[in-house]
Amino acid sequence: MQVKKKTNLVDSFNAAIEGFLYVIKTQRNMRIHFLLALFVVLFGIYLNFTRTELIMLLLTCSSVLIIEMVNTAIEIAMDYVESAHSVWVKIVKDVTAGAVLVASINAVIVGYFLFFRDNIVSTVFRREFFKLSQSSWHISFFILIILLGVVIMSKALFHRGKPLRGGMPSGHSAVAFSVWMLVVLLTDNILIIFAVFILACMIAQSRINRHYHTAWEVVVGSILGGSLTLMIYRLFAG
Repeated sequence: MQVKKKTNLVDSFNAAIEGFLYVIKTQRNMRIHFLLALFVVLFGIYLNFTRTELIMLLLTCSSVLIIEMVNTAIEIAMDYVESAHSVWVKIVKDVTAGAVLVASINAVIVGYFLFFRDNIVSTVFRREFFKLSQSSWHISFFILIILLGVVIMSKALFHRGKPLRGGMPSGHSAVAFSVWMLVVLLTDNILIIFAVFILACMIAQSRINRHYHTAWEVVVGSILGGSLTLMIYRLFAG
């Protein structure tokens, strides 16, 4: 009997992320849900939601994404069921689609109570804009979330490599140079800036040395991370 080869932690993460990216690439509804979830979470951070409110928002958004992924997996499995069971296949697909509908309706209700209470969108938006622009922590967290979203969508678009190994652009390089740019913007210490730059270059070089990325993918990732960070920071911090 052939013994199944054990997978390491990186392979397990790759398999999980590839499953997520497959749904993103093939399912229009999942792309819509993902972009809406990313927007409302960032908007919640922007409005300075409390920790409890953000947890509620994250749980609601993730539940919609998870159920959509389960729905896709079940639909794929049902496509392989014999046609003799077509009636039951339809019922299963209808039930899972109904689960997505229930989760989506719940998300809309939760969003309504969180975003439209006491005119929060019209009043808190203006007040919190100044607080956000003065908070380097908020801006940094905001930037990293947007950057990760852009990297994930780019990998799905170019259909190359694995999520944690290879593909356009290099996510490791993008994050490394994003952190370096944040250090440049938030400190005047030349030694720290230079040290973080060297570390970012080492991370980028390691992706080439391990043959996970081409030099071009690393360069694009580095430029993306640095430029996107600078642009968003200047937009909010002025």
